[in-house]
Amino acid sequence: MSNALRSPILWLIFRRIGGAVLVLFGATLLTFVLMNVISGGAAQQILGPDATAEQIAQLEAKLGLDQPPLNRYLGWLGGTLTGNFGTSLTSGQPVSAIIASRAPVSFELVLLAFLLGVICAFPVALMAARKPGGVADRIGMAVSVSGLSIAGYVVALVLVLVFAVNLRLFPAIGYIPISKGLGPNLWSLALPAIAMALPGFAFYARFLRGDLIEQMQQDYALVAKSKGLPPGRVLVFHALRNSLTGLLTVVALNLGALIGSTVIMEQIFGLPGIGKLLLEGIVNRDIAVVQACVLIFAAIVVVANLAVDILYAVIDPRIRHGRD
Repeated sequence: MSNALRSPILWLIFRRIGGAVLVLFGATLLTFVLMNVISGGAAQQILGPDATAEQIAQLEAKLGLDQPPLNRYLGWLGGTLTGNFGTSLTSGQPVSAIIASRAPVSFELVLLAFLLGVICAFPVALMAARKPGGVADRIGMAVSVSGLSIAGYVVALVLVLVFAVNLRLFPAIGYIPISKGLGPNLWSLALPAIAMALPGFAFYARFLRGDLIEQMQQDYALVAKSKGLPPGRVLVFHALRNSLTGLLTVVALNLGALIGSTVIMEQIFGLPGIGKLLLEGIVNRDIAVVQACVLIFAAIVVVANLAVDILYAVIDPRIRHGRD
């Protein structure tokens, strides 16, 4: 084995990339199988319920749906490796072009929700851990429990009712591109971003609060306080730094749920993103569109977890990754 492969970090990267490829392959294969066992098909959806069997067979032959499933999957997979996601069965447009027009909306929404959830969790957790059982702790934990107990789509509907319908502060539906101004763009995404961020914020705040309280009971924190350091300084500059490793894991694991919530939020708020495109593809039995959306979502989650694994190895060499 070469010296490069003997490096623990490089070996970790090679193993994780191999696992990521298998995960992506499994996700697309499972999606293809499920889409083919669902009753009805793209030809039936395009022609409508009154189409005859002969008309459906002709359209399936035209669209290539009469080919064996394995051949169609391998053909799609081969095209994907070259950057060609195929052609939409319903619109006839290249799937890559459709994805390119929809991706900025979803990526911006996920990024805003992610930043809102993480940034807001820090002050809430710090205030709660500063004085466990105090007023700030009780209020923060009540908000966190509420955020974890209420479904995201319920929060979205309540936000629309209060802030869009009654107060008229935000738009209820629609998306304003960033090319028309950053302010209007962020304003159009405010409500869906808040609705998506709330469950993550609640989870991050609870986790970080508990870990910070535990860290403040460790020997290093007790020694620092015994030397005269203010408890607030120990909390922020010592305990928080040691809690970030655990928070990093929680954030990475929650990314999949955050991305998955775009399917619901984009439908509720009428946002032209990949989540809404995925739902439309499922309804229309548009296999190429569905597989492309699933592949992109799965790739984002896999890459994020790969980055966290590598960051772990860099930050803390004591963490084992299957090699002793």
